[in-house]
Amino acid sequence: MDESRDGARRRTLKGGRITVPNGGTINCVIRNLSETGAALEIASPVGIPTKFSLAFDDGSAVRNCRLVWHKANRIGVAFE
Repeated sequence: MDESRDGARRRTLKGGRITVPNGGTINCVIRNLSETGAALEIASPVGIPTKFSLAFDDGSAVRNCRLVWHKANRIGVAFE
């Protein structure tokens, strides 16, 4: 299978928070990261909108994201 990502991802283990448009937040773990996107581990993909903000717990970044894929307790996002 060909790789469809725009950038090489590196494994990571960072805490993060998904902020949804209604103002709610969902805790997540950033499992891998690139310049163009990330894979996030979450309790459940239920209620995750197609667009949201991702804030890194260490304060290093806040990124606007678009949901690309989801499986069980992981989602893939592209940074906008």
